[in-house]
Amino acid sequence: MLVSVALPLPLFQPYTYEVPAELRARVSLGSRVVVPVRGRRELGFVVGEGTLAEGVKAKRIFAAPDEQPSLDTSLVELCSWIADYYVAPLGMVLRTALPAALSQSAAPEPARKTRRMAGIARELPTLMERDELFARARKQRELYELLESLGGRAPVDLLLARMSFSPAVLKGLVDRGLVSVGAEVVSRDPFSDRAVEPAPNHRRTPAQASAIEALNAGKAAEVFLLHGVTGSGKTLVYLDFLNTIVNERGKSAIVLVPEIALTPQTVSRFRGVFGDKVAVLHSALSDGERYDAWLALQRGEKRIAVGARSAVFAPLPDLGAIIVDEEHETSYKQGESPRYHAREVAIVRAKRSGAVVVLGSATPSLESWANAATGKYTLLSLPERVGGATLPAVRVVDMRVPKDRNAPSPHATTSEALARLVISEPLEDALRDRMERREQSILLLNRRGYSAFVQCASCGEVDTCPNCSISLTYHRAPERLVCHYCQHAEEPRAVCRRCGGAVLRQRGLGTQQVERLISERIPNLRIARMDVDTTSGKWAHADILDRVGAGDVDVLLGTQMIAKGLDFPNVTLVGVVDADVGINLPDFRASERCFQLLSQVAGRAGRGPKGGEVLIQTRVPDHHAVRFAVAHDYHGFVTRELESRDDPPYPPVTRLVNVVFSGTREEETMQLAIDAADRLRGMLARRPDADVAIVGPSKCPIERIKNRWRSHFMLRSDNAAQLTRVARYIAEKLPIPTGGQLRVVVDRDPVSLL
Repeated sequence: MLVSVALPLPLFQPYTYEVPAELRARVSLGSRVVVPVRGRRELGFVVGEGTLAEGVKAKRIFAAPDEQPSLDTSLVELCSWIADYYVAPLGMVLRTALPAALSQSAAPEPARKTRRMAGIARELPTLMERDELFARARKQRELYELLESLGGRAPVDLLLARMSFSPAVLKGLVDRGLVSVGAEVVSRDPFSDRAVEPAPNHRRTPAQASAIEALNAGKAAEVFLLHGVTGSGKTLVYLDFLNTIVNERGKSAIVLVPEIALTPQTVSRFRGVFGDKVAVLHSALSDGERYDAWLALQRGEKRIAVGARSAVFAPLPDLGAIIVDEEHETSYKQGESPRYHAREVAIVRAKRSGAVVVLGSATPSLESWANAATGKYTLLSLPERVGGATLPAVRVVDMRVPKDRNAPSPHATTSEALARLVISEPLEDALRDRMERREQSILLLNRRGYSAFVQCASCGEVDTCPNCSISLTYHRAPERLVCHYCQHAEEPRAVCRRCGGAVLRQRGLGTQQVERLISERIPNLRIARMDVDTTSGKWAHADILDRVGAGDVDVLLGTQMIAKGLDFPNVTLVGVVDADVGINLPDFRASERCFQLLSQVAGRAGRGPKGGEVLIQTRVPDHHAVRFAVAHDYHGFVTRELESRDDPPYPPVTRLVNVVFSGTREEETMQLAIDAADRLRGMLARRPDADVAIVGPSKCPIERIKNRWRSHFMLRSDNAAQLTRVARYIAEKLPIPTGGQLRVVVDRDPVSLL
């Protein structure tokens, strides 16, 4: 018996192995197997029957750890599609689809958490029998009857630690055959003891009722785009629809969220309706917790998987629905091989499973909006907020020129002057007003650290990363200069390395500096900062949001992770400290991302009966992304933005593949990109039917990352199949000089060109 095995290595072709007779019962499609590869053992995945050329002898499989395949047929087929479309080795895709506990170990079953359980082994039905047995053992009788009151079983640590029984008392019951003690597997569910929100009970709006009715009547594999303004009750639509799918039709569902920060609130809401049917899958969990959740889903013990990008691979049978919340978010795109987009994978998986897909957003991606406009997706609209609430008033604060002669100069260095350049007078007054009224505020600055860079006041030299073509960000607590790409860190210098000048000035803003400046201006303000630096702990996101929900925080200050999905009725003010961050990046999606971020964070205000206000500080108030965000005009923004995507053509007008070359020597890397582009142009010229254009090559906007120089060119075409063929040639057959220093990456449907 021969099988084809895909290995989690950069190999595009599977290997063929022989299955020993004693392992044949354990080997089938989707099984994990241990095989010999170049003198070592590797964990691989069976993807089909194997074939050999005449005269070639197959190596034998060493082991087959699982009694049942880890991946069912549908997931193997889905991974095959991902490998083909995104031009990635199938073995690496299959590894991504499994929890780390299975993809990185060949153990038959990863270690499970256990606890010692005590249970009644012999019933004592009569009072006389009890009096006789426990005549001189009062504590044993108390423990025995406590176990009875707890249903006959209880954890040993509960009995000994919390109930204050001694181990000798328990041992006495065991020795007399009245109680038995044994190990029990415990499912590691970190959300099991966290509070849940009660099921919503407010009346549906007509738009919600119409959307729910349409979803319930949805056909197999139909894709719905749920476009609802912020606060319009998209989550209620999800809950009502999944109630039909899970509780009435007995099927399962996947709910994808873009940020780990959103997971606690989402899980709380879904568990309030569906109880312990909900399992959580995301990267902040331990390997054991993820494996337990994965196993519970595979066994059907849980019916709804909630999580970030990788939850799209949840091993659910009878899949009935996939919901992609905030579908426009770029975090759904994997940043390393396999570079899949979870939204697109969800649609393909639903099509193969006959499930319904719901893509929800207040600011849908232009690709999804174009698909709805052409009828590929069914558009559902929630144009108003629930409960009669109105969208918050948005005011622009022009930060370009001081409005009066008494305002601080842009070159002022005092703390007060600096604070005024960061936090305008209108925004400061609004923050004070909310604090006095015991209302809450959210401040957005999409740049962490203390300042964007450090610059010499004498010669203008900027400290840059030795490994990357970007400046080092100054962090104050702890004090260091950090590269946010390669994580290089160094101590700040007192003098300039170039001219020896003694004064270094901090330029640009970061969340740490804004936190300090606001604290100095408004000393009694309770501020919680939420960015990568403050949320490294497992429950850091949830703990910060719990404090906000409990009213222990006046201002939630953070990066883009606070801009979406959060629902706090007492937040009546949102301030955008610097709307210009990222707006002029050399990327065709820069304006779209800016508009989405401003619109999403503005939607955090006024979600309760008190209403709300939004202040946007900017130096480009006339930029169309800002103007349309201020007006809450998604349709106007889309119309304007699509015009800019037409010439030169960018998605959704056309399809793109970004081909990135990297190496340790700048000239050699650029030459490889030039040679590859010339070779491809020659090949395409010989095929008159080829409809693929090559744009470039050029240096990447960020020329060097992690000591590797980067150049790229783009493939552009309306024909998906032809793009696949060219991309596969690049990944599998393009000649790359040997030595291991030069590499090529094929990124299909890129969300960023930086």
